[in-house]
Amino acid sequence: MTLLVKHLGLVDYESTYQAMREFTQARNADTPDEIWLLEHTPVFTLGLAGDPSNLHSPSNQIPLVQVDRGGEITYHGPGQIVVYLLLDLRRLGIFVKELVFKIEQALIDTLADYGIAAERHSGAPGIYIAQTQGVAPEYWGSKIAALGLKVSKGCSYHGLALNVDTDLDAFARIHPCGYEGLRTIDMQSLGIKDNMDIISQTLLGH
Repeated sequence: MTLLVKHLGLVDYESTYQAMREFTQARNADTPDEIWLLEHTPVFTLGLAGDPSNLHSPSNQIPLVQVDRGGEITYHGPGQIVVYLLLDLRRLGIFVKELVFKIEQALIDTLADYGIAAERHSGAPGIYIAQTQGVAPEYWGSKIAALGLKVSKGCSYHGLALNVDTDLDAFARIHPCGYEGLRTIDMQSLGIKDNMDIISQTLLGH
């Protein structure tokens, strides 16, 4: 079955979210899977398990959107690679936990390609900077990528977000994943200068 990769550029969140839902509801057993690669204009999104109080410093310039993915609150904005995975899991023969593992591993492998050691944290979805030499201790445990999925009729949507050169001040307005004091980091802060397109292709290669 064909897999279509669509490069959407910089797009607003709400229209993209609606398009994902409409695509998933309309698809059938013969619909090709799609991967959407994009950046969002600034937005906070709150997942099904989310507590609105985790947006502790609201912004008049950044909207908050309630969404149907798993997980808590996060921020999307320019300088962040967002990948939405519109996949028929039944046709692929995989369960959602396996897909989550594959997403996490793709992020870990991509970061490793740039010399960044990253890891999973039990009970806290996402990818975090590992405690290794070559990374300043204040960055250890910082979150560099987020993920959240929704499965409907055996098909996934939503996906992952990797911080490349992101407005980290926006993350200071929230408790990422609901954890107060959790630091967020991006690749630029760790010395990676490659542009978004190159890093995106590296990620898709995994």
